[in-house]
Amino acid sequence: MSRSASLPDSKLRSGALAGIGFMVLGVFLFSVNDVMGKWLVATYSVGQLLLLRSIAALAVLFPLMRKQNVPLLAIPPQPGMHLLRVIFSTLEVACFYWAVTYLSLADVMTYYLAGPIYVAALGVFWLGEKLDWPRVATIGVGFIGVLITLRPSAATLSLPALVALAGSVSYSMLMITTRQLRDTHDATLVLGQILGALLFGVFTAPFAWVAPGFLDLAALFLLGIVSMAGHACTNRSLKIAPASIVAPYQYTLIVWAIVLGYLAFGDIVEFWTLVGAAVICASGLVLMVLERSTALRARKDIEAPILPEA
Repeated sequence: MSRSASLPDSKLRSGALAGIGFMVLGVFLFSVNDVMGKWLVATYSVGQLLLLRSIAALAVLFPLMRKQNVPLLAIPPQPGMHLLRVIFSTLEVACFYWAVTYLSLADVMTYYLAGPIYVAALGVFWLGEKLDWPRVATIGVGFIGVLITLRPSAATLSLPALVALAGSVSYSMLMITTRQLRDTHDATLVLGQILGALLFGVFTAPFAWVAPGFLDLAALFLLGIVSMAGHACTNRSLKIAPASIVAPYQYTLIVWAIVLGYLAFGDIVEFWTLVGAAVICASGLVLMVLERSTALRARKDIEAPILPEA
């Protein structure tokens, strides 16, 4: 092979490795964000947490939008779809933080990792997408993984588990509406999510306001900054490497949730939660492979995954 032919291959490999690195770092930052959130909601309400986190995130986002010449006040195309997306985004992040008040990080994250499976199923009705039998079977197995984790019975079914499940469904609808707004600038989409959480906090925080100390206030603001850094890393990952290469690394979320949950809170993950998580992750990876093969046949790249905003 000539030197000129090997250079593009070398650049592709280095781009893929850098993309994987950014994705793993972004997922880790999201996991740190989740640990901080779980620690803070033990003292502060979900509304207060989202309010202060959103203020910090806006302080980072506004200068970036100005630098990229993204309009701050312009009404985007499809305003109704943007509003629907903001509603789903706010629901999923509020449900997430409420659920981790009572459940381990690994339990809640397991429900949220089922989001791509819900997207594949709901896309039939919402987007008019068609499913072949391999996808139907894979979705069915994924739902079995959710049932294994949920273990629906009078003894195990709880309100926090149902809230986490509702949050994961809202997360899947967030992904679907984002898919319909794929031509919108990334910063505009993130701005909508932050403003939705901010409004939720404005209306709910006063009912359970706790005056934060200096360290807690710093942690609440740091929460927004860490979240923005996670988004920056994952967006960078998807710009420099194919989604089909970096997407599987989003499932390292469950590993970090188990490790950090144990180190920070002493959470011990139950056996059936691990089994359910394994089934869900396997189903999600199979769906990615099926989507990639379909995309290759159609000569187009598969869509990028969207990590949980929380």
